[in-house]
Amino acid sequence: MLAAQLKNYLAEAKIQASEIQQQQLLAFVSLLDKWNKAYNLTSVRDPQQMLIRHIMDSLVVSPFLQGQRFIDVGTGPGLPGIPLAILNPDKQFVLLDSLGKRVRFQRQVQIELKLNNISSVESRVEDYQPQALFDGVLSRAFASISDMLSWCAHLPKATGAFYALKGQLDGNELAEIPAEYCVQQQHQLLVPQLQEQRHLLIITSRN
Repeated sequence: MLAAQLKNYLAEAKIQASEIQQQQLLAFVSLLDKWNKAYNLTSVRDPQQMLIRHIMDSLVVSPFLQGQRFIDVGTGPGLPGIPLAILNPDKQFVLLDSLGKRVRFQRQVQIELKLNNISSVESRVEDYQPQALFDGVLSRAFASISDMLSWCAHLPKATGAFYALKGQLDGNELAEIPAEYCVQQQHQLLVPQLQEQRHLLIITSRN
């Protein structure tokens, strides 16, 4: 049943995924459901809801990604990084989280799904010093936008961008974006079967 639902959701969102990619996405949901019972990785308990709230909610960002190297900050169990890595095998994703159990889960997913374009790092974002900078810094429900820009300022290339995945947009939060940054693009994301608002803000440095 989940396989048929995934096919329908992908078609509705106009997202192309091969049969192998669809199997990997379903396997990720299965692992998340299994580990969640012991490790409490997400408050979403139902695999059908995971498909909507985690998989599709992540994948709708894919058409907007520019570049090859991305970091998913505060990724939790690997969201949106792992679904995006499955859909974009040509791009590299670093998954950053400060909690060991989440990073162990990500590494298990990497092994079982044979994903060679993700790497997991257990660190606070302020302490993480990458060997190479990133084309894109992703964050989903991680922090306020101004906090994200402050804590992650050392991560993108000069030409890189911040991808902030938000629910409802808050005018006060947008007004607090520091003057040295500008919102290059703002997109309303349509997630199949999700009645809540979703937005993507692509933010770059003015320098």
